[in-house]
Amino acid sequence: MKCKREDLLLYAVTDRSWLGGETLCEQVEKALKGGATLIQLREKNLDQVHFLKEAKEIKALCAAYRVPFVINDNVEIALAIDADGVHVGQSDMEAGDVRTQLGEDKIIGVSAQTVEQAVLAESRGADYLGVGAVFPTGSKDDADDVSRETLKAICDAVKIPVIAIGGISADNIAELSGSGICGVAVISAIFAQNDIEAATMQLKVRTKKMVAE
Repeated sequence: MKCKREDLLLYAVTDRSWLGGETLCEQVEKALKGGATLIQLREKNLDQVHFLKEAKEIKALCAAYRVPFVINDNVEIALAIDADGVHVGQSDMEAGDVRTQLGEDKIIGVSAQTVEQAVLAESRGADYLGVGAVFPTGSKDDADDVSRETLKAICDAVKIPVIAIGGISADNIAELSGSGICGVAVISAIFAQNDIEAATMQLKVRTKKMVAE
């Protein structure tokens, strides 16, 4: 499965911080019902056995909703379950090496904070870029802020789709209009909300409006 621009409109990144008695699978299904267009499974502290089990379950769920499913960082898990792709950061495996392992038909996303990183990732086979943090965020201790000017410069410098990530919410998403991005990646704006399905629906409406402006 290759990535289409519209698949990147509302990119939901999982986080088990707000499970509150639910399973991650149940929360992901609520996001899918609300209209999330891509799911990334992000697990920094789960052992391989549980990560693999969870990845299989969520892959099946995404397939039922016909939404692409990618794994954060873990190429081994992605290969084991035949995920649709992988997202890697600047400190993880380089895009060309990921492509060699996963094959030409898989989605590869790369995090970028500068024009140089973005151009290099594109040249090495990335299918899309995740750029941020565009707003202050609590999900990554090492997330460097990316200015509006840099975000726009990255969009102008590459041909592949660019999504913004980091601190994005329904309240501030309009500030990203005109930057050239094709969508946003969010964590707490979906998974920290009391009504995940409704929050996803509202965010999707606002993201479509922002992208169109």
